[in-house]
Amino acid sequence: MVRYTKEHKQETRQRIIATAGRRLKRDGIDGSGVATLMKDAGLTNGAFYAHFESKDSLVAAAIANELDTLHANLVAQAEPGRAGLEQIVRWYLSPDHRDNPVDGCPNAALLDEIARSGDDAIRQAYTDGVLVVIDGLAARMTPEDPASARVKALSLLGLMVGTLQLARALTDRQLSDNLLEQGLRNALALVDAELGA
Repeated sequence: MVRYTKEHKQETRQRIIATAGRRLKRDGIDGSGVATLMKDAGLTNGAFYAHFESKDSLVAAAIANELDTLHANLVAQAEPGRAGLEQIVRWYLSPDHRDNPVDGCPNAALLDEIARSGDDAIRQAYTDGVLVVIDGLAARMTPEDPASARVKALSLLGLMVGTLQLARALTDRQLSDNLLEQGLRNALALVDAELGA
């Protein structure tokens, strides 16, 4: 019997989480079985329970990882203040993000399924992860008191997520593009109203 190091087990677990996050954003939580998620990671079904107690525990870990990645690669990298908020909004409401959900935000891809999830761990993983993202937005809205802008930051995210979901659902490409442009204007107007610009 081959024994693997703790580092190997952790690397394997992280690979499962990362590939599951991409698959979940593409096919949804209900559309992604354990067999498919493990195949994506290059592993057998039998290896699953060495890393996770249930599919829900993997989903919670994948959602947490996706939100952490969103924060690290987008929110934390954006400039301070309004310029950073505009960078975030422009990326979020771009045709590229609309057309590539697998590489994008888990909110627009999975929010409806997370909301319907009967698993408290999935919803808690989402809440914890999204609050980190929100706090990054709020810190750009009111750096002196980010907590005071938390609800406005949630509203901004809600506007962006809803716009992106609707733009993805439309079959009329021009209408979808126009919706993204209007959503961008609406989001930046919300930012300017909060900043008093």
